[in-house]
Parts: sequence; C-alpha cells; structure tokens
Amino acid sequence: MSTPRIPKLEPSSLDAGQRVLYDAIAGGRRAQGPQRFRLTDADGCLEGPFNAFLLQPRLGSALQALGAAVRYETGLDDRCREIAILAVAAHWRSAFEWYAHEAVARAAGLTDADLAAILGNQPGVLAGREAVVAKTTAALAARGDLDDAQYRDAVAALSPGGLFELLTLVGYYATLALQLRVFRVQAPEEPPFPA
Repeated sequence: MSTPRIPKLEPSSLDAGQRVLYDAIAGGRRAQGPQRFRLTDADGCLEGPFNAFLLQPRLGSALQALGAAVRYETGLDDRCREIAILAVAAHWRSAFEWYAHEAVARAAGLTDADLAAILGNQPGVLAGREAVVAKTTAALAARGDLDDAQYRDAVAALSPGGLFELLTLVGYYATLALQLRVFRVQAPEEPPFPA
C-alpha cells in the first residue's frame, strides 16, 4: 500500500473558501439519506477524492457540483449509474471508487455476479440497457470513443441526452480515479483487484 501524498485537511485549519466547500460536501446531498460510505473520518476530515477538492476550492466546488449532478440529476437509473461508475473504477483500478460504489451498487440491487461481470469487463453478462451502459463505458474507458455501431446502440438504449449524461459521468469518475491514483488515496478496504 502506498503512502498518501497529501495530508487530510483538518476542518479547523480550513480557510473560508475551503470551509464553504467542506460544508457543501459534508452537509450536502451526499450526506442526506443512507450513507453507503463515509464522507468524513473520525476527525471530521473529508474522505476519498473530496479532501483533494479542498486544495483548490473554486475548482473543487465545480467538481463537487458536477459530481452531485451526475449522481442525482440524470435520467440514468441507480443500477445503470453504478454499473458505469464501477466500470470506470475497474478500468482505472481505483480502489476508493470501487470501495465506495460497490456499497451503493449493492444497495441498488446489483448482485455478486453483476459485480464480477463489471470487474472482469464482461458486459455481456448483463442484459438490456444495463449491458449497453457497461459496453459503452468499457469502450469509452479503453478507447475514449465509440464506433458507429456502439454509438447507435447507446443512442437507442439511452437517447442522445442519456448518452450525454453517461459521457459526462464517465469523464467525471475518470477524473476522480486519476486524482485518487496520483494522490495515493487509500480505500478503507482492500480492492478486489491488484492496486
């Protein structure tokens, strides 16, 4: 396990801009309802990617708002959204993303077999719209593009607007995976893949 490259920022040490962002994350929509993973540790420090958001509060605030939008304000149902997030986490081998969203995915009804299919990049194990989401996400992660047939399948299953939502979600979680990797943010549990 690697040593984290940035310290967790203590709530008492935050400047005004950081505090506004901290409050938006720790007390915002993510904090409402059932908690599938912790937003803060025992000392109140932000967990996962959110601690790094505090390094540049203006950009962190934009990322936080985008993250809330792709999680709560799209037409993607919970299962499809979590399939896409976990496919990104598996591609990037992002331990924290997998840890956090495996719990959310299970709450949305994904089974061990579903999770194994996503982890093993076997989207054909899924069915219907979920299979299209998994295949589309896998293609985006691997090549950053869709061929004509993949594009037609994605639009047929999701609509052009739904595909836009999926593209945005994949880009957002790929950004987080990159940040988590570079800053060596650890997951509280061992990931199901080699780090």
